[in-house]
Amino acid sequence: MRFSANVSILFKEVSFLERFGRAAEAGFSAAEFWWPAGEDLGDVERAVKDAGLRVALFNFDAGDMPAGERGLVSDPERREQFRENVPVALDLARSFGCERMNILVGHEKVGMSREEQLGLARENVAFAADAVKDAGVELVVEAVNTFENGPYLLSRTEQAVEFVQSVGRENVKIQHDFYHMQRMEGNLVATLREHIGNIGHVQIADSPGRGEPGTGEIHYPYVLKELDNLGYGGYVGLEYNPSGGDTEESLRWLPKELRGDDVSVEDFRL
Repeated sequence: MRFSANVSILFKEVSFLERFGRAAEAGFSAAEFWWPAGEDLGDVERAVKDAGLRVALFNFDAGDMPAGERGLVSDPERREQFRENVPVALDLARSFGCERMNILVGHEKVGMSREEQLGLARENVAFAADAVKDAGVELVVEAVNTFENGPYLLSRTEQAVEFVQSVGRENVKIQHDFYHMQRMEGNLVATLREHIGNIGHVQIADSPGRGEPGTGEIHYPYVLKELDNLGYGGYVGLEYNPSGGDTEESLRWLPKELRGDDVSVEDFRL
């Protein structure tokens, strides 16, 4: 089991660029992040390298996230913006050896049918998959909950799996976020068992408050043990809001010596 700190949501006590160093100091060997919100990409690259971290995953440009946008690929007016972002994102991935990038598909759009939007998203994801394939990069597509994210096009596991299969590219899988799927469908372990072969990356937070494991209704020792038993070899991204506002305090569920690579799920208890 390998854990990755999502520095777009953790370590908000400091600036974005400083968070990579904080993650390393906290004992993590890997980080992940959403597309930078205005930071110079060269500065991001330097911050990652200075911290000595691997990058497990980062998101393509998804638009103005604070304003509520959740992806570009299903909007015909943003098609070129996304496609122009692909080589830029690939260059960034190559700069620190990142092998996985996440695509958010966006909201339902007035005036277009769901089928039209998913068709456009499929074309754009295929375009990106073809562009990054030779670099050994895998793309993941995420289902997210509609309670907090509005009329998002993919909100359940089966929808995301059906979509990535329809893209028809071997380097496209799903990003499986247990928090979002607990909100939308529950039945976490049965769903995990059914779709483990389609999962390229995992993220966690507790439900319903999106705090750290142990603050809600998900029994993560059981869920993570099953993930391990099923042979998942990727990173588990910590994408939660610290319940008390302090990131270090929120990490008490995961002792510092277990935050690096290849730790046993038997070694921690919530």
